[in-house]
Amino acid sequence: MVLLLAGIAGGSYLALERYGSPAHDGTCTATGLGTSHRYSTERVANAALISAVAVDRGLPPRAASIALATAYQESQLRNIDYGDRDSLGLFQQRPSQGWGSEEELLDPLYATNAFYDALEQIEGYTSADINDVAQRVQRSGHPEAYRDHETEGRLYASALTGQSGPNLVCTLGAVGSTVSPEQVSAQLERQFPRLTDSGALTSSLAGAGSVAPQLPAGAGATALVVDPDGDEGRGWAVANWAVARAAEDGVVQVSYQGRIWDRSLRGDDAAVWGEAAGGDPDRVVVLVSGT
Repeated sequence: MVLLLAGIAGGSYLALERYGSPAHDGTCTATGLGTSHRYSTERVANAALISAVAVDRGLPPRAASIALATAYQESQLRNIDYGDRDSLGLFQQRPSQGWGSEEELLDPLYATNAFYDALEQIEGYTSADINDVAQRVQRSGHPEAYRDHETEGRLYASALTGQSGPNLVCTLGAVGSTVSPEQVSAQLERQFPRLTDSGALTSSLAGAGSVAPQLPAGAGATALVVDPDGDEGRGWAVANWAVARAAEDGVVQVSYQGRIWDRSLRGDDAAVWGEAAGGDPDRVVVLVSGT
């Protein structure tokens, strides 16, 4: 009986680790290169931030691929407050090596910008081997380890920098509370500061019924509308970013360019973005949970 209970407990733990809990947590998947990779919502939210910084800085998608492969190897895309010796954060950067203070390195935005600052100093990084470039930035004791995560790094970078259109999907439980769309707007401004400050990305609030192609049950009456200023790749970067943050921000629907992600869908319907006519197709429309 003890062994049986231990097996059940172990199986439940593995199931939760793999599939996420049924409410706030869940899993997200990106597909391409003949395969797909699924991450927990915590990991995907961090992947979205890393990719958002690349887009915001005007870096090529290759930069995000390198950063994502690096962060997965170093921390499994988690912002952890421990590591080898004094290593910290998403990239396991060390204060003793001049990366910044402990407080700074535990700020994912600071850590990601620090990584890209170093990456941009490497001549030819856009065409060089991803593993070798990552190693030149990190100076790791395991110089070949980044290669193991190149494929998923490329997949998630492609989706989250807008190169592969409606690629990222998440399977999540119900939100269970009312959320303000201004929460998503605040994160947009925080993670895309250059683009929002310059007006290349603008956001506003509008009646959900006037801009969304559909109104799912449980959606609030107010939508966040993000204008990518005619740049379709930037629009898809924001659309996939909003899906990646859906567990954090209570997002129930994202639509753009006649395609739609709906949090309530399950099974095969949840595996791809659906098609939907109407609404405001040229801007990213984000609906959050509400009354």
